[in-house]
Amino acid sequence: MSATILYMSISLDGFIAGPNAEPANGLGDGGERLHEWVLTGDPGGELGPPTMVSSGVNGQVAEEVMSTGAVVAGRGTFEPAAGWSGDHHGGVPIFILTRQRPYGFAADWPLVTPVADIRAVMAKAKEAAGDKNVLVHGAGVAQRALSAGVLDELELSVVPVLFGAGRRLFDGFGAEQIELKRTRVLEGERGVTHMHYQVKR
Repeated sequence: MSATILYMSISLDGFIAGPNAEPANGLGDGGERLHEWVLTGDPGGELGPPTMVSSGVNGQVAEEVMSTGAVVAGRGTFEPAAGWSGDHHGGVPIFILTRQRPYGFAADWPLVTPVADIRAVMAKAKEAAGDKNVLVHGAGVAQRALSAGVLDELELSVVPVLFGAGRRLFDGFGAEQIELKRTRVLEGERGVTHMHYQVKR
């Protein structure tokens, strides 16, 4: 059965982006450090993204991310990433939580669908993903999905670095206690710890 899973790289002190994050600097100052674990350091070619790791524990987690059958993101993630040029990975459908229609520069991208409601966007993504899981991107979407009871799992890749400033994963989250069950801990290469949780309901 398909699950909606937040995949997020996070600093040891809880930040998902460095300071001064804005559309032209989506990860903030120094934020790229949080994603070094998933990259080999080799270029991906003139038009392609950097090459992702394919071996070891980090490669296992990266493969899980890339084998999902649909993507859900908010505008705060989608726009700084330039919409991944309309294709996040392998032609899977991308659903953007937004009330804006048509959706600006992505209006003519066939894989991108704007959806205004958090429950509706998760339901549509699950349907599109079939028997695969749904990759959830972004803190805002994750918080809204948790509050609405439509986020199933979290995979947090904890990077051994302290940021001290920037944007935290749960900044602004309401006074709401949500119980989680830890289902897996993997010790990855380069000091990264991958922790998987199910949301208790």
